[in-house]
Amino acid sequence: MHLDLKRLVSDVTERKQLLDEDLIKELCERCKEVLVEEGNVRHVAAPVTIVGDVHGQFYDVLELFRIGGAPPDTNYVFLGDYVDRGYYSVETITLLVLYKLLHPQRVTLVRGNHESRAVTQTYGFYAECVRKYGGAAVWQHFTDLFDYLVLAVVVENTVFCVHGGLSPVVHTIDQISVVDRFRELPHEGPIADLVWSDPMENYPTASAHSPGGSDPISAMERPEFGLSPRGAGYLFGKEAVRKFLEVNGLAHVTRAHQLCQEGYRIMYGNLLSTVWSAPNYCYRCGNLASVLEVGPDLGFHYNVFGPCPENEREAPVGVGSGGGRFGFRTTPSVDDDEALLPPATGLNGKIVPPLRRWDVFDDDDEVVGPRKSGKRAIENDDEYDGRAGKGGVVDEYFS
Repeated sequence: MHLDLKRLVSDVTERKQLLDEDLIKELCERCKEVLVEEGNVRHVAAPVTIVGDVHGQFYDVLELFRIGGAPPDTNYVFLGDYVDRGYYSVETITLLVLYKLLHPQRVTLVRGNHESRAVTQTYGFYAECVRKYGGAAVWQHFTDLFDYLVLAVVVENTVFCVHGGLSPVVHTIDQISVVDRFRELPHEGPIADLVWSDPMENYPTASAHSPGGSDPISAMERPEFGLSPRGAGYLFGKEAVRKFLEVNGLAHVTRAHQLCQEGYRIMYGNLLSTVWSAPNYCYRCGNLASVLEVGPDLGFHYNVFGPCPENEREAPVGVGSGGGRFGFRTTPSVDDDEALLPPATGLNGKIVPPLRRWDVFDDDDEVVGPRKSGKRAIENDDEYDGRAGKGGVVDEYFS
């Protein structure tokens, strides 16, 4: 099958078209052929722009490319979490796959914790695929592709890039290079740790915390790691980062996975940074976003940006199968956060329950950061209504 990839990019970005199911399948198969040739850890040259979570916020991804330049003019590393949460996960991952096929040496796609069959069945991507295509085949094509995404990137033998963080059972880059990544994300082990772990400010160095996410390991052996409230991966501190960098001859860890109100966060005396690239997360958190531009001299510039203009984003409220603007109609009532999308039939006839237009962050959601009195740390507790934004100012978010 001949594919005009440049035309398809225009179809998605300018004409706002959903690509046919058969075409999605072909794109995913071709992308697998490219990704299977890449190692678990990809080495890239500077200058490069590093992108954090985008979570299906397609119009904000277009804004990101407008600000930073589209491939191949700009060399990109995306740190995962392309889908879920936002309205346009299908369009977002489709565009990134197209760019990967067009410019495989200028686009690197790292796997995040949301590039998973289990997670996407819970947080929106599965239901979105069923609603837009009338079945789960497109979801299956993309989630099969996710198994091929690389686990980490090293920029100029200096900057280690990963979605989540470090693992107590991974000491060297070579250890990442030899794991079998071509699988669904496991619940524990080094791959799970790389996509789920988080840094912790002022993390204790005493052996008060017994790790429990990966292979059993004595807290006395790696006291700089501890249990994560997410239920997967670990919390880790400055000493863990310092040791990892020293052993591997690196200078900095860049990761995503946690919302930052100002778009990015620098920790541990500039040994680690978090980059978040979904502005106004879930269309209501009010946060800024950023990308990290690593220059040819390895200088860092955090390019901060806000959400795209409201008149360039269309909020879906109905169901469609590919026609018009992503198969949805525009509505003036986007503030009605109790409105429900209709239910859909999923795999094996299972009914997918209706979703609120604004995600409710349930107790079993992925918790970011410390908890307070057994709950997530929140400012203005009296006003907090269980959702991010509007009802209260959330200090620790979810991704």
